[in-house]
Amino acid sequence: MHPPEKPGHRPAAYGRQLIEIHDRLRAELDRLMAAVDREFGGLPEGSATPDEPAPGGEPTGRYAPRRELRAYCLGFCAAVTRHHTGEDGGAFVALAERFPGLRPVLAELAADHVLVADALTRVAGLLDDLPAAPDRATARRVRADLAGLAALLESHFSYEERKLTAALDALPARDGPARRLFGLDPGPPAGTIPARGGTQSVTDS
Repeated sequence: MHPPEKPGHRPAAYGRQLIEIHDRLRAELDRLMAAVDREFGGLPEGSATPDEPAPGGEPTGRYAPRRELRAYCLGFCAAVTRHHTGEDGGAFVALAERFPGLRPVLAELAADHVLVADALTRVAGLLDDLPAAPDRATARRVRADLAGLAALLESHFSYEERKLTAALDALPARDGPARRLFGLDPGPPAGTIPARGGTQSVTDS
């Protein structure tokens, strides 16, 4: 993690920091998709997972990792939402004031944020409603929605980087730390999802 930024100082240009934040979110989404593949891999068509209820009726086996998967997904969704909310009220406002010609692009990007929010809600809802023993068809729906989210985010991130990086680099340092403009700090992920269980938060506190 980068050291705390002092007022009027930034360790890198804002455009570079935006790309770092995007790369961080890309990596977290890759981990989430890999975790879904691990947890849902090898399910026979129309069949449930081999989990058996433990004494007292609680499922065992994959149930706990799936519960952690839900929590990890919620953490990722919260990080993307915080980033986009931060941009809407921070970077986009600063850019619109200094570069009026960018306002149509900023409006497009803000509209993308609404589409991304809808996709995040769908994915989170699927995982939240996941049965303790999903079949392959359910797993396919989860993977398909995650793939759609990944494609949407990559298109949005790439377009934003192409259109805004140079303008962001021209913003003065007095516009504040990255978190004020982008909702998140640049730097490596705060947490990852390990091979089995032990999920950590993907967001900064």
